[in-house]
Amino acid sequence: MIRLPFLFAGAALIAALPAAAQPIAIIHAKTWTMQSAAPLDDATIVIDHGRIVSVRAGAPAPVGATVIDAAGRIVTPGVMNGATQIGLTEVSSADDTRDTAATGEAFGASFDVSPALNGNSALVDLARADGMTRGLSYPSASEVAPFSGEAATIRLRDGADILDKPRVALFAVIGGNAWRKAAASRAAQWNLLRAALDEAKQPGSPPAEGAVLNHRDVVAVRQVLAGTIPLAIMTNRESDIRAAIRLAGDYRIRVVIVSGAEAWRAAPELAAAHIPVILDPVANLPNTFDQLGTRQDNAVILARAGVTIAFGRAGGVLEENYNAGIAMREGAGIAVSNGLPYFEALKAMTVNPLAIWRGTGPGAPAGTIAPGQDTDLVVWDGDPLEPSTNAVAMLVEGRQVSLDSRQDALARRYRDVATPPVQP
Repeated sequence: MIRLPFLFAGAALIAALPAAAQPIAIIHAKTWTMQSAAPLDDATIVIDHGRIVSVRAGAPAPVGATVIDAAGRIVTPGVMNGATQIGLTEVSSADDTRDTAATGEAFGASFDVSPALNGNSALVDLARADGMTRGLSYPSASEVAPFSGEAATIRLRDGADILDKPRVALFAVIGGNAWRKAAASRAAQWNLLRAALDEAKQPGSPPAEGAVLNHRDVVAVRQVLAGTIPLAIMTNRESDIRAAIRLAGDYRIRVVIVSGAEAWRAAPELAAAHIPVILDPVANLPNTFDQLGTRQDNAVILARAGVTIAFGRAGGVLEENYNAGIAMREGAGIAVSNGLPYFEALKAMTVNPLAIWRGTGPGAPAGTIAPGQDTDLVVWDGDPLEPSTNAVAMLVEGRQVSLDSRQDALARRYRDVATPPVQP
């Protein structure tokens, strides 16, 4: 996708943005604060030292603040992709640019992806240009069934350091041919997962002979048992989703379903167990036999049942990295066209993934535009759920970030190249 230059007003808006230490007032903004199911019209958002000071309709800008006139444009919190591998992969076919999985038996549950995160990846720039300010970068299946490792949240600030918080969730994969050699049957996968939880519950270290976990992996699994981090189970089949619900109840642990193509079939049970689902809102056809029940209103059915949903892995294996921002926004729009309320679609890209992976604290939920919150904001030139819409300005942690991508650089390079004349 080649991104063409957007409105001159948008370019001027970006140029006007100051450093974080200088107060900023965004005026005349149609603001989705995510604290109400309707936007606040003509809002003035005041930001100082990277945090939101006030959000009020029609309020004047403080004396001395740098004023940014949104001119009625939509302002939302920054978009968060709930399951991506941005920062861990550059070119999926080039081994030296792919850091998503551990090989060998040294690392399973204890594999921490955060040291490999690459903020200079071209995929970071592209995602940021599409309005994405945060994400969860997760590990692929390791060689130690059924664990992949520990995921990290990322913050798409400028520069090489995009790590937000390491070790925020332990990932396991059930089904999907991930363990053809180690545990081909999903029955074995579930048995291994339960055996690992049982071993980690025991005091001390597991026995050296015949243990499912090594010493490093025990530490990771004990974080799940202690409730410090959730167990994220990547699975799709209804029977596996119901097995995950039973697992959460038996061990009293937090579980998150990732992918969940057939989650709609267990929507009431997921809601009762308070198990959130990270799903692809674009999915409408099965890719494997585990996904035969795929339907595009999965998000709608889950949300109506009271399940907390967030969007991730949007558009499939390639899109979740190479177009992680725009594919998710387009998917959110598709979910709305299938019956998901607009506000719920915005929540699935902002406050919900943050609550799932980072938890909740006192005051306004993280990811809202509210006093006291840190400032991840996007100014759009249209409806953010419309893929032709561009982000025209963005603040991450209260600081201006570039919206320039490699596609923009290529467009500038070749835009004015003379076209050779056609020979008769």
